[in-house]
Amino acid sequence: MHPLQAMVTPRRPALRANRLSAIVSLLIVVRPIVFQSSPMAIVKRLRQSEGHSPEMPDMMTNASPVPVAGEPVSGTSHDAGSLAGQVRKALIWRSGSQIVAQLVQWSATFLVIRILAPADYGLFAMCQVILTFMAMLNGYGLASGLIQQKEISHREVRQLFGMLIALNVALAIAQVSLAPLASAYYRQPIVGDMLRVQALLYLTTPFIALPYALLSRSMDFRHQAKANITASIASASAALGGALYGLGVWTLVLAPIVLFSVRGAMMTWSARSLVWPSFDFRGAGTIARYGGVMAAGQLFWFLQSQADVFIAGRSFSAHTLGIYTTSLFLTQIFVSKFVPPLNEVAFSAYARMQADPDAIGRAFVKGVRMVMIVAMPFYMGLAATAEPLVLTVLGDKWRETAPVVHLLALAMPFMTLQVLFTPASDARGRPGIGVRNGATGALILTTAFLVGVQWGPTGMGLAWIAAYPIYLVISAWRTLPVIGVTARAVAGAVASPALAAIAMALVVWLTDRSLPPLDAHWRLAVLIPVGAAVYAAAMLVFARATVRDLIAVVRKQPMPA
Repeated sequence: MHPLQAMVTPRRPALRANRLSAIVSLLIVVRPIVFQSSPMAIVKRLRQSEGHSPEMPDMMTNASPVPVAGEPVSGTSHDAGSLAGQVRKALIWRSGSQIVAQLVQWSATFLVIRILAPADYGLFAMCQVILTFMAMLNGYGLASGLIQQKEISHREVRQLFGMLIALNVALAIAQVSLAPLASAYYRQPIVGDMLRVQALLYLTTPFIALPYALLSRSMDFRHQAKANITASIASASAALGGALYGLGVWTLVLAPIVLFSVRGAMMTWSARSLVWPSFDFRGAGTIARYGGVMAAGQLFWFLQSQADVFIAGRSFSAHTLGIYTTSLFLTQIFVSKFVPPLNEVAFSAYARMQADPDAIGRAFVKGVRMVMIVAMPFYMGLAATAEPLVLTVLGDKWRETAPVVHLLALAMPFMTLQVLFTPASDARGRPGIGVRNGATGALILTTAFLVGVQWGPTGMGLAWIAAYPIYLVISAWRTLPVIGVTARAVAGAVASPALAAIAMALVVWLTDRSLPPLDAHWRLAVLIPVGAAVYAAAMLVFARATVRDLIAVVRKQPMPA
């Protein structure tokens, strides 16, 4: 998954993959990215045949991920026990590092939000439309093609590096050329200046995408985790320092440049991937075709993920756009920051299970159940506590975001489920499914935003609620038969956490209405424990087996068949 997209957020996923992206600033305009699915359930199935899991080899001591000249390189062992250990270890490093990195970034992010103005985030969101469009062409799909191949040669690695360099230099030049047009469209001269400086981001991509592919092939997320955490600390420090120093909107430009520069340097060193690039692309057709299909899917992802900002940016003031995009950031934290890391691991794991199609289907259903058991209380709780949460975390100047957060939170469960489809269908060798789903989403969401923009941020929130259930149904209709799963099985996986979360939200809402006048932070201090207790009780009563499965995965215990 591409780092620029991860920072923009999966909004409608795309989740895509860097995942630990996050630049403090970019956290604010999140756009869920890659459309991927949780691999937690894979572990359960695999561990049924193995009582223990071998340690994943250390790539820095056992073998270099870059093959010697002419030597084919296979993926890691397909043995069930070995894969189980790799998946579990990958989950620990990928998700664990994501949590650490996000804690670092969020600590700085929320401090920065309280310092900067909504208009700063509105201006940054305008730039994100151009950044995201360029990012989908940066060659991350080519890197995914390298992950998907069973064997690679040293020549293919050099060719990929050459492709990445050529593409990203061209993108940097193109962005500088488009900067004046963007300024004219949004009627904001500073947008052009920001885009010219942000062109530096593309120069870091080859040094992130290539090592990402090589490390992911071996499911080595440990070295990626270290790079991500270090880069997050550097980026958070730059963002907080810039805000305190008075850089204003340029704080949001500086943070991602620091993030990707540090990450690229550390990833390249960890993967030992600094090879001499080859610009002779003969024989690289397989990787190029796979990358082309992935890029086509990202085109539609771009349309659906940036259509709202493109449309609203022309109609809203910078302040109002900042209110809307910050509301999106809050509601998409889970789908854009926690689901993508799971999907990265899922794609690698699913690709190694191609010989057993039924296993992918079973793993997908269990993964959906475990993701939604966490996602549903987050979204319903956010909807029920939007006002005190916004006032406590962001401050009074962001009060306008509360009603928008409430609406958007109601749409996010549909988005979260939809983005879980793509990794499974891609691993079955059907990336075209994701492309068609993306085209459908682009059409449905763009139409909804064109209507909703007439009523401001509230209208945009209602557009999400109206459009995403339709998008989910159509995506499920196309995808589920390919991965061998029925709609009834998915509905059964979602039902328990959904009902428990709705009950929780209702109790929280009634509790809030019965409270005497309190400051926002005291209201939140009462409502959060009430909601947690209600949800936990409901799940223990009505979905005890699901809770046991989740605990077993976390504690690394065999689960019942």
